[in-house]
Amino acid sequence: MNIAHLLFLVAAGLVAGTVNSIAGGGSLISFPALLFVGLGPIVANVTNSLASLPGYISGTIGYRRALPHQRHRLIQASIACVFGSVVGTVILLTTPVSYFRAVVPFLILGACALLVFQERISVFVSFSKVSSKSKWVMPLAIGISAIYGSYFGAGLGIILLAILSIFSDETLQNNNALKITLSVVIASVGDLIYVLVTHVAFLDAGVMAIGFILGGFLGAKIASRLSARVLRISIVIFGVCVSSILLYQTYL
Repeated sequence: MNIAHLLFLVAAGLVAGTVNSIAGGGSLISFPALLFVGLGPIVANVTNSLASLPGYISGTIGYRRALPHQRHRLIQASIACVFGSVVGTVILLTTPVSYFRAVVPFLILGACALLVFQERISVFVSFSKVSSKSKWVMPLAIGISAIYGSYFGAGLGIILLAILSIFSDETLQNNNALKITLSVVIASVGDLIYVLVTHVAFLDAGVMAIGFILGGFLGAKIASRLSARVLRISIVIFGVCVSSILLYQTYL
């Protein structure tokens, strides 16, 4: 690995961490960057998950005051996340590389769609509170989201935030705090299994993690100055371009 390789991954992590802090969708930048430096799709996915974990942890620390009164929801949702993350990880590890390579372009397009409709999802969520009698539905929905999160993960934050908002009357900030904490649970379980049983590009992950951490702080500072909508559109265009290239390489 040369200096240019290292600097590229730091820069990609920096941009992805900044994007996560402002609008979400950083994996649409960091994952293609790992593909670009030569990692295979599954190794890139696993490495990206490990690299992004420190950013989630720092976010959880920042929201620590919003969590104590949500202890019951946190425990319930975390259990669902553990089971879902294990299932998603097993699916990824038992999926032939050719299958994963074939589905990745469509997963990226799906994540782009989530970003495009993020604001509409937020509006829908605000009018879609579910009866408390459906308490079992939230853990089920969270668990299914965790399966996706461990399998691929781009756009997971949008999904989790929508589910938490639909099934509670908590404020957006409190739901966001729980979303980030659940992201830590999902990533930690998956990453532990990945580290134990499969190949991870640890140097790439460590270098990119530095960028993620710096980007998280940078994003917090510039969030008030940059239009999240413009950034979101830029990410979507980038994601569509990446998925188009992958579709061409896979099917043509």
